[in-house]
Amino acid sequence: MVAMTKRLKTFQIVLADPTKTFYCGGDVVSGRIEVEVNEMTRVAALRLLGRGCAKVEYAKGKQRCRQEAEYLRIDEVLQLRDQPADSDGSVILRPGNKYEYTFGFELPQQGQLVSSYKGKFGYVHYYVKAQMERPHQPTLECKKSFEVEEPLDVNTPDLLSPTGGMKEKKVTCMFIPDGQVSLNAKIDRRGFCEGEDIYINAKFENTCSRIVVPKAAIIAKHSYQANGRTKLFRQKLSSVRGNHIISGMCDAWQGKTIRVPKIKPSMLGCNMIRVEYALMIYVHIPGSEKLILELPLVIGTAGLGSRSNSVSSQEGSVSNASQSWVSLRMPSEPPSYCDISRDCRLDQPLTPLLDDCDADDSPIFMTAPAFQFPPPPAYSEAEEEYNGNARMLPVC
Repeated sequence: MVAMTKRLKTFQIVLADPTKTFYCGGDVVSGRIEVEVNEMTRVAALRLLGRGCAKVEYAKGKQRCRQEAEYLRIDEVLQLRDQPADSDGSVILRPGNKYEYTFGFELPQQGQLVSSYKGKFGYVHYYVKAQMERPHQPTLECKKSFEVEEPLDVNTPDLLSPTGGMKEKKVTCMFIPDGQVSLNAKIDRRGFCEGEDIYINAKFENTCSRIVVPKAAIIAKHSYQANGRTKLFRQKLSSVRGNHIISGMCDAWQGKTIRVPKIKPSMLGCNMIRVEYALMIYVHIPGSEKLILELPLVIGTAGLGSRSNSVSSQEGSVSNASQSWVSLRMPSEPPSYCDISRDCRLDQPLTPLLDDCDADDSPIFMTAPAFQFPPPPAYSEAEEEYNGNARMLPVC
């Protein structure tokens, strides 16, 4: 953001490394302030301000909750090199010249800052601001934002240990007991990074009379605190689902995967804003509340793997699959019906076998849409002359 006047041609902040996406605690933020004028201008002082603040604001009924906190405060007065100054410290800038004020300051050490954040009810913002003070003239300002990301290592013993849990729910119909639904789930660790796969081992049992659906999702929980009140915002980031489980049956997930999407690391060091993640494993029960098991997750900046490794492994599996597909050759004769598999179950069905929803007031009955079976094999006809008579070649 630059405040310009007719006298001023250029007034902007340029960071030393424009390609740097974020800074960490202890890093040096450096750069220059470029100034060009259209006519002779006297500058009394050029001040540099470095600021980092958190702000939360939301409405709680008729009350407006608002709170702020400061994490960075830098104040400096910059001087021009090889530029004569008057007795009062002011300098005269002349048109046709390009003036550069250099600056640099060190951020507080790790643990004293919080990562940059922008959410629905609050934000954490870092920026540098230049103020040009002129005698008997309004002060001019320009501003440049920068990102801060505090490292969060997930290679600690606590985050590398397995976690799991068990939940069960008794189902009733018109106050009459209708069996129960239970789930038992476990994951091998709690700490993950962007692009990594979470492997879920779970067992689901259904003894009620309804058809239930097991699902899993990664959720984010944003907590905002202001004036002693807390505002919670939940968000579903990615999800997977399993097969329907009919009455009296059970199902098991053995290493079912869900990938961590592109998200910000967990934000645990701010007293006003917290960002936490969880793996929610739940069972959708028609006509009843869902059976939910939440396993806490910590998304860090340094973990067991990286997104590039996950993507490369995925590309490798795709290339292997394509090679295996190429290796297949169409038979000389069309296949028979007995070669078509009639097991239409999918590990993760693209088309649901039953229309279900995640709403809390879901109906007790679910409708079955029309299922499209695979088409029959294609037949081709061929003719040839045999003893002057045409005949059809056998196709099977």
